[in-house]
Amino acid sequence: MASWAHVEKAAPDLSAAVRRCFAVRKHATLATLRSGGAPRISGTEVEFSGGDVFLGSMPGAVKALDLRRDARFALHSPTVDPPPDDPSAWDGEAKLAGLAQEVGDSTSTSDHRFLLDIREVVLTRVRNNRLEITSWHEGRGLAIRTRD
Repeated sequence: MASWAHVEKAAPDLSAAVRRCFAVRKHATLATLRSGGAPRISGTEVEFSGGDVFLGSMPGAVKALDLRRDARFALHSPTVDPPPDDPSAWDGEAKLAGLAQEVGDSTSTSDHRFLLDIREVVLTRVRNNRLEITSWHEGRGLAIRTRD
């Protein structure tokens, strides 16, 4: 299991930039899988705490039920538009993917809380008028790609 602390140690610059992206607004976008396999997107709050990342959910929320059935998730940071006169000043957008594990009493009717096992971290931003994609994958490490 890769905790956020593991990502911070393996890719400190990337993890700091990703944290900034998640801090720009309160609500991120979570992708889960419905029972039939179709994707579902939902708003969610993300908490970085003690070297881990957590998601919260209201009691009985379908996104929590999705994660109980199939732990795979993709999480997209809140976004803001790049400054039109200086796209390189944009912090970018970040994505996390992996497996979510419910913590606490899974039979409880109170809020759901999930600990994220991070398998992939991606930061997309503009550098030198080129799109720069920085990624970290568990087992593969850090990579940086650019596109014109």
